[in-house]
Amino acid sequence: MMEKADCLRMFELNGRTAIVTGGLGILGRRFCEGLASAGAQVAVVDLSRQETAAYAAELEARHHTSCIGIACNVADPQSVRQMVEQVDSELGGIHIVLNNAATKSDDLEQFFAPFEHYSLVQWRRIMEVNVDGMFLVAQATGRKMIAQGSGGSIIQTSSIYGLLGPDERIYEGARYLNASINSPAVYSVSKAAVVGLTAYLAAHWAPHGIRVNTLTPGGVFSGQNERFVQRYAARVPLGRMAHPDELVGAVLYLASDASSYVTGHNLYVDGGLHAW
Repeated sequence: MMEKADCLRMFELNGRTAIVTGGLGILGRRFCEGLASAGAQVAVVDLSRQETAAYAAELEARHHTSCIGIACNVADPQSVRQMVEQVDSELGGIHIVLNNAATKSDDLEQFFAPFEHYSLVQWRRIMEVNVDGMFLVAQATGRKMIAQGSGGSIIQTSSIYGLLGPDERIYEGARYLNASINSPAVYSVSKAAVVGLTAYLAAHWAPHGIRVNTLTPGGVFSGQNERFVQRYAARVPLGRMAHPDELVGAVLYLASDASSYVTGHNLYVDGGLHAW
């Protein structure tokens, strides 16, 4: 019979190195924090060199594990290669990858434009990060894991709207960052691609001991107005939006030996929305 201490040890990440792309985002920061608290060395990867370095220093001080910040454009193959080499050189190997970077564009008016008038330029700009970036990071880190010969865990962040169509009624009067919001098709399509890539890579890399899984969050509260929050909550069996910290447990499970026989899986953390 397994003792309690043995069960808890399955979640420990001591001696492992984790990469978190989109590491400065609402969820990315929580993921970095959770991985560091479990003992992992963490590479915080995002666009700003100064901000990633500052956050990595905070993590290192709080959790007494080696952490570094790296500026990387995940849509740029050379930038991704350099990031992977820096992590390998400074932290020693790559064991966990949270392929989490995504963009909603810096032009919210174009991002939230109606489908019938959506710009191909804007569409490609989102796909470049959400799909091309996911491919490039998975390819470069998977290649490094194969060379190491010790397996690893890759976790790729999708969205409930990669699997379900949005209920546009809940967006009537909805606002975020002083802008009217909806859930555009480009976001759904890009997040659906994540699930397909995960399934492919899980089968492709299984002989190398590399597990690949999808994390699919539902709506996470991040400052949306009260009208939206109430309407979204009414669509969810648990009756509310998620708090960012509620995704961390799922990440630690998929990153650790607790999920050693889990690959190709899509783990919903959505309050039951997909069940309706």
